[in-house]
Amino acid sequence: MTPSDTVSAPFPERYALVVDDHPLVARGMSEFLRLHPGLEDAVCVSTTQDALRTVAARGAPALALVDFWLADGVTTHFIRDLLALAPQTRVLMVSGDSHPALRAKAQGSGAHGFVHKQQEPAVFAAAATALLRGGTWFEAAPAAAGDTAAPPARAVPITPAELGLTPRQGQILALVLEGQPNKHIAGRLNLSEHTVKEHVTAILGKLGVRNRVEAITRLRGVQLEPGDEARLR
Repeated sequence: MTPSDTVSAPFPERYALVVDDHPLVARGMSEFLRLHPGLEDAVCVSTTQDALRTVAARGAPALALVDFWLADGVTTHFIRDLLALAPQTRVLMVSGDSHPALRAKAQGSGAHGFVHKQQEPAVFAAAATALLRGGTWFEAAPAAAGDTAAPPARAVPITPAELGLTPRQGQILALVLEGQPNKHIAGRLNLSEHTVKEHVTAILGKLGVRNRVEAITRLRGVQLEPGDEARLR
């Protein structure tokens, strides 16, 4: 089977595929999903390659529950591969991190839902039901103690395009996040200081913040990546 092939709808029973590299979590989720009235079985695997092999051998799962972080990397590209192979599968991304960028990454990957692992079982059940009925379920970050959310344990990779920025604005934002003033940014990128100032104003507007400090706070825990755009340096 090549990546361009697709698999047909579910193997005899409607099954769920749990992709998580923590055995206890994966087993718990699979046992929980076996009790869901819309499913008849659940299979757990720990890697994206095992997940794709399972789908190729067994057919398209009705639901795939995928952890954002796996030992073989962030799963956004895997979700695109999974949906190319099994376009009828509904994908629910889960994570123990609470950074708001994760929800955007889930949506951008093509997942149909996102739930935090801290949620009650009833929330997982409701999300699974919504997806199995053709709907979506995207949660906001859960409220943290106090006014400031704790940063994720690992930096969340995000590209300028996912923030609505151009490649050049992404370069400037990366330097803003380092605390560089406009004059230094202009020198680094061989731009006029006026041009940098205009870009910074546009960046702040797209991020929905008023100043550099708010931008740094908003993107705390985010790792800005070049993305697939042409690099300008």
